[in-house]
Amino acid sequence: MADNILFYAISGVAFGCILFFKGFKWYMLKKTVEDTPTSKIRSLAMGFVEVFGKVVPYKILISPFSGAKCVYFRYWIDEWRKTGKNSYGWVTVKQGSEDNLFYIKDDTGKVLINPKGAEIDIPIDFTRESGMGNDPSDLMKKFLKSQGVGFEGLFGINKKMRYREAYLAPNDSVYVMGFAGDNPFVEDGSASSNEADIMIQNGKGFFYISDQPEKKLLSALRWKSYGSIVGGGALILFGLFFIFLEFGIL
Repeated sequence: MADNILFYAISGVAFGCILFFKGFKWYMLKKTVEDTPTSKIRSLAMGFVEVFGKVVPYKILISPFSGAKCVYFRYWIDEWRKTGKNSYGWVTVKQGSEDNLFYIKDDTGKVLINPKGAEIDIPIDFTRESGMGNDPSDLMKKFLKSQGVGFEGLFGINKKMRYREAYLAPNDSVYVMGFAGDNPFVEDGSASSNEADIMIQNGKGFFYISDQPEKKLLSALRWKSYGSIVGGGALILFGLFFIFLEFGIL
């Protein structure tokens, strides 16, 4: 019993530290969003910027489960498994993402975005399950095969699986904060406009993409940062209390 208490106390401290530092990171992101003015695309200058507009494809991608046309997708393949002595739950057996260049367009122009290295914060757009008597779609089967993930178990009976994806689609509203640098696809001096020679990319500072407008984004970051800092701090204190108690320090 004492070993269990010590294990949970140490786990609580470790998880609390992760949560606390995540909360601090979200707080710093919130402050940066608040302090960075939103620029119109036509008046962009080199350096750290914030823009908001609609997604315009550079090249179309197809999401793996719903077949949606998009410029970025992330997927999760989950399996219903035993997670404890008497408990079951979803376990992610495979996840990944794919991205491509895309434009953001506002009422003044459009600018190229290279999302490599960005923290992309978008919600789940599609979820589907498969199981006994419920096969995945042909598109899903093809993707599962390409990833080396089987959906059938013993005697060819379907396992209980879940397929989730999030994506950025053409015309989605999107907020981008990152570094406006030189567009490597445009020869110097040949750009038809100022923004045509700019590409927003990973650089110094945050590189963040969200499908929420700034007001909603700030509200979400406020709750996440304060909740994580307070919750993480509380977990650390409770965990340390039981550790000290276990070793007779208190």
